[in-house]
Amino acid sequence: MGETKVPLNPKRVVVLGGLDNVLALGIKPIAATTLLYDNYPNYLQSKTKTLQKIGVNGSPNLEKILYLKPDLILGLNWDADIYQQLSQIAPTVLADGDKIWKEWLTKFAEALGETEKAEKLLLSYDQRINTLRQKMGNNLSKTQVSLVNFWNNYTRIYMNASFAGSIVKEIGLPRPTYQDKDKVNENISLELIPQLEGDVIFLILGGHDPSKLKQFTNHPLWSKLEAVREERVYKVSSDTWISSWGMIGANSVLDDLFKYLIDKNVRFE
Repeated sequence: MGETKVPLNPKRVVVLGGLDNVLALGIKPIAATTLLYDNYPNYLQSKTKTLQKIGVNGSPNLEKILYLKPDLILGLNWDADIYQQLSQIAPTVLADGDKIWKEWLTKFAEALGETEKAEKLLLSYDQRINTLRQKMGNNLSKTQVSLVNFWNNYTRIYMNASFAGSIVKEIGLPRPTYQDKDKVNENISLELIPQLEGDVIFLILGGHDPSKLKQFTNHPLWSKLEAVREERVYKVSSDTWISSWGMIGANSVLDDLFKYLIDKNVRFE
C-alpha cells in the first residue's frame, strides 16, 4: 500500500486478518477481528482470551480501533478501501491477500521486527514436510487424498487453491482427478458423491448441519466409496483445514496428516 514508518517494538498491535501468523510469531495483539459469528477459531482459544473483538474479518470497527490507540495495525489488503482511515489511527501494514499465507507471515514479521523468527518457523515447517514425505516412502505418490467439507447446508470438495489443498499439493500427495483443479472449492449434490473418491477421505467438519451430514453419509453412493468401505475416512477440523491460513493452522494440518497417514500405518496396493 506504499510506505509507512513502524515502531521498533510495537506494544499495542491490532490485527485485521491473518491473526494465526501474528500469534505464531509470538506477538500478543491487544485486539483483532474475528471469523464469522464473532468468534475466534477454536484452535486459537488459548491464545485469544485477552483479545478485544473489533468486528469480523472484512468489517473492522474503526471507532473501537481508534479508542484502543494502537501503535501498529496489521491486516490484509482486503481492507485496502479503508487504508487511509487506518493509517490516520496508526502505522498500517497490509499484506497481499492474493499471495500464499507464507508471504503474509513474512510481511508481518518484517513489520514486527521478527524476520528471524519467521525464517525459523518456515524452516521447521519445511523440515516436517520432508519428514512426512520420507516416512510415506513409495506410498506418497500412490495415496490419493480427497478433501470433503460439510459446512452449514453445503457439501464441498476442496481443491488445490484451498488452504489444506495447497498443503497437500506442496507435500506431493496426489488428488482424485475431479479434485485436481486450481480452484478453492466446488459445491456438490448427492449424485456427485462418486467424485469424493480417494484412497483416504478427510472429512472436514465444523459449523455443519448434522442432518445434511447424515443425509450424505447414509446415502448408498457414499457407502460404495472404497475409502468408506476400508474405514479410511478421517474427521478433521474446518477451523484449521479451511479457515486458518497461517503457520499454527498449517502445523495442525500436518499433525493430522502424520496421525492418519503415518501413525495409523496406512498401506495401499
